[in-house]
Amino acid sequence: MAVFVTGCAGFIGSNFVHYFLSHNNELILNIDKLTYAGNLENLNYEGDGRYVFVHGDIADEVLLKQLLDKHKPRAVLNFAAESHVDRSIHGPSDFIETNVLGTFNLLESVRAYWQDLPAAEKDAFRFLHVSTDEVYGTLSPTDPPFAETKNYEPNSPYSASKAASDHLVRAWHHTYGLPVLTTNCSNNYGPYHFPEKLIPLVLLNALAGKPLPIYGDGQQVRDWLYVEDHCRAIARVLEAGKVGETYNIGGWNEKTNLEVVHTLCAVLDELKPREDGKRYAEQITYVKDRPGHDRRYAIDARKIERDLGWKPQETFETGIRKTVQWYLANQAWVEGVTSGAYRQWVGKQYGA
Repeated sequence: MAVFVTGCAGFIGSNFVHYFLSHNNELILNIDKLTYAGNLENLNYEGDGRYVFVHGDIADEVLLKQLLDKHKPRAVLNFAAESHVDRSIHGPSDFIETNVLGTFNLLESVRAYWQDLPAAEKDAFRFLHVSTDEVYGTLSPTDPPFAETKNYEPNSPYSASKAASDHLVRAWHHTYGLPVLTTNCSNNYGPYHFPEKLIPLVLLNALAGKPLPIYGDGQQVRDWLYVEDHCRAIARVLEAGKVGETYNIGGWNEKTNLEVVHTLCAVLDELKPREDGKRYAEQITYVKDRPGHDRRYAIDARKIERDLGWKPQETFETGIRKTVQWYLANQAWVEGVTSGAYRQWVGKQYGA
């Protein structure tokens, strides 16, 4: 038995591989394009026969057919995506290419493979598409959290590209019968997170004595989900989710960006105090807000709890402590990903 997973050298994908292999003996076949956020150091499984890595693109139809025919997976999980809103504002074409055209090509390749399976294997097969809460748009302070029935109202090139991919997945189910599952998650955090996103960026800047950049007034609200909780949810949806359904996955942890940074600073004050005795929060600085910045996201995760019995195990306080401890213990990994290209990006986005 095998599971074919795309984009596993990235943040959520690599954490899923770690979770899955710690609970299963099936083969994981990973294809990854290894763009800037893809890092093979996230996945040290050399010599483990349960893991196969292929450097490739989900837009490569010939390669996909070869891999599907050779390994005969029982499921395909699609993590492959460009995922940073800021980068989508500066360069939206990459997001259309990977998130829209790449998903289309993957769906077509998987459909051709699935249609030729024997009846029993065809019935058991699943295509699980991993998406985001950003497809739903923004909420006011008094709006209810996003339910699975919420209309799509994406506001950034990134969220629009993910919304398009979600619609393709839905259409391939309703038109061709492909047995799909879709998950829409809130903001993830945890180990192996590329340090362009808020939590790892602030954490590493704090340790380096640099300013901690906060967009606008810092009152943007997000629902924070520890990445291992997300991986447990994906595994549960793959195991027992109803074909054609969407499951929202959230942490029940609504926090403003400023609250997140203050909590992170307090954990660092405890675990690795500044040598000068000052508090890390003194490094907070405010920078110009990004264009079209959504004010609030929140996930209603009652459906997955009711139907599949999943709920998060970590609070934000326990998850952020585990995250800080991991980064402090893995400075070699940090040094490996914070290359010159990364530093140039941060300088361009937030200023020197």
